[in-house]
Amino acid sequence: MSASQTHTSITKQQPLGREAFKAFRALTTRWMDNDIYGHVNNVVYYSWFDTAVNATLIDAGVLDIHQGPVIGLVVQTQCQYFEPLAFPQDIEAGVRVAHLGNSSVRYEVGLFAKGQPLTAAHGHFVHVYVDRAQRRPTALPHDLKEFLETLT
Repeated sequence: MSASQTHTSITKQQPLGREAFKAFRALTTRWMDNDIYGHVNNVVYYSWFDTAVNATLIDAGVLDIHQGPVIGLVVQTQCQYFEPLAFPQDIEAGVRVAHLGNSSVRYEVGLFAKGQPLTAAHGHFVHVYVDRAQRRPTALPHDLKEFLETLT
């Protein structure tokens, strides 16, 4: 088998517009977010994904991170980068639900420089919701599922 036959092709994605997302949250960069190359380090983007999704759920009253019966565990994540972001810059995160299963959700998040029409980066992560005590997959609570449907 040749190298070309074993290599997986990667399709180049394009930035997305704001209309692709259902909810938005303001985020800020911090001095420590910049790396030696003068832009936000890639690991920070994943933190923003997590913050945007969980803050949206908490604000909607459908996720209690301290006492709720379920917790979401990240089992998959991915990000595409289009334009650099850097401190000091305000960021706007768009959130949508791409897939809603019985116990799992695929969230897609777009990161925009404040006021810009296209994503500087976008990606996804998958939460599998588990029982807090047993850490076994469990059906999404009704109120959480109902809210997530508004983000599809």
